[in-house]
Amino acid sequence: MESFLNNSFATLITYVAIVSIYLLVIPLILFYWMNNRWNVMGKLERLGVYGLVFLFFPGLILFSPFLNLRLRGNTKG
Repeated sequence: MESFLNNSFATLITYVAIVSIYLLVIPLILFYWMNNRWNVMGKLERLGVYGLVFLFFPGLILFSPFLNLRLRGNTKG
């Protein structure tokens, strides 16, 4: 077991897992939450979202072209 923990491959796998969670998983969950709750958030929830956006900014910037927080208006022109 000790040889596995000292293995550089295990270290590489750990780094890839942490980076993928930081850059991909949590930002996608945060974007989904913001898309569903953007127009009905309370003050404290919005403050928490702003803090999470600051914390996960590098991952959020990767997905920012796909986020649309505008109001959904009626389709009549």
